[in-house]
Amino acid sequence: TSLIYIMVNDMNKPKKILIIEDEKTLARALELKLTRVGFEVKTVFNGEDGLALLQEETFALIILDLIIPKMDGFTVLKNLEIKNIKTPVMILSNLSQENDIKRIKEFGIKEFFIKSNTPIATIAERVMKLLK
Repeated sequence: TSLIYIMVNDMNKPKKILIIEDEKTLARALELKLTRVGFEVKTVFNGEDGLALLQEETFALIILDLIIPKMDGFTVLKNLEIKNIKTPVMILSNLSQENDIKRIKEFGIKEFFIKSNTPIATIAERVMKLLK
């Protein structure tokens, strides 16, 4: 009976999201919004910390900026491939040049938002559709 209880209880745990974003105001606003709608959210402000956390914990989704300190988003994506971490990634960046978008697509990323053009509510709605 206790085993069944644990399994049922585990299914009710909130899905975990990792935000790797160096703009602290945006990261915190996104974290608050996603927490409010029922996700467990961890935020780091550089690529190295993000990659380290991904090796310790499992997440349902990564929200990743491309221009971040210590290790840029493209290097994080490359490391995810190398380490065989299959967590889905949503890109949130102001890089919108054609060659940047092409590189993002080469990593198999389908979710891409331009920060300056996308309200937090829109991002949160998309996350809910992906994970609920």
